[in-house]
Amino acid sequence: MWHDLMSAGISYGEKAMRTVLVYLVVLVLLRWGGKRELAQLNTFDLVVMLLLANVVQNAIIGPDNSVAGAAFGAAVLLAVNALLVRAASLSSRLGRLLEGSPVVLARDGQWLPSEVRRSGLSRADLDVAVKRQGGDDVSETTTVSLEPSGSLLVSLRDGDQAADKNDVAALRAEIAALRQQLTHPGPGSGSGAGPR
Repeated sequence: MWHDLMSAGISYGEKAMRTVLVYLVVLVLLRWGGKRELAQLNTFDLVVMLLLANVVQNAIIGPDNSVAGAAFGAAVLLAVNALLVRAASLSSRLGRLLEGSPVVLARDGQWLPSEVRRSGLSRADLDVAVKRQGGDDVSETTTVSLEPSGSLLVSLRDGDQAADKNDVAALRAEIAALRQQLTHPGPGSGSGAGPR
């Protein structure tokens, strides 16, 4: 029994090569498929991702069902991923090649229909993204972009942004100044000081 659990059915060199090749193929396919698969996983996308994992499993492990073989394949997969992520972070050219670059979906409060169509995202999903990030609709944005990670980045116009800590601090300072004026009126602010 222990022999079956620990003995790999194929050589570790072949297993490493299979893992690297399948990793690269899946990476290219996901890159080709677009950022939408990462941005919004709907039911269809989830099914595809689950089936994709199952489809490539046999290509990685081959006829090997051992624990040792699975651990080795997982280690190779994680190592290749870590190396590529580091290489992409060190080289902007490689990073753009592997991850892509941001795609602007809206500019100056207007959706860019051709870019929205090309991204494969629905207007409803994009409207929800704008609302999640503090806007009421696209007219309040300067840009909406689909980032290489698949996340949607919404930049709101200055007047439409939610209040931040600096805004709250400025308001508190103004209220404190008004309280000071009301409790300690300055000279000439008495009831008889004004013209009749």
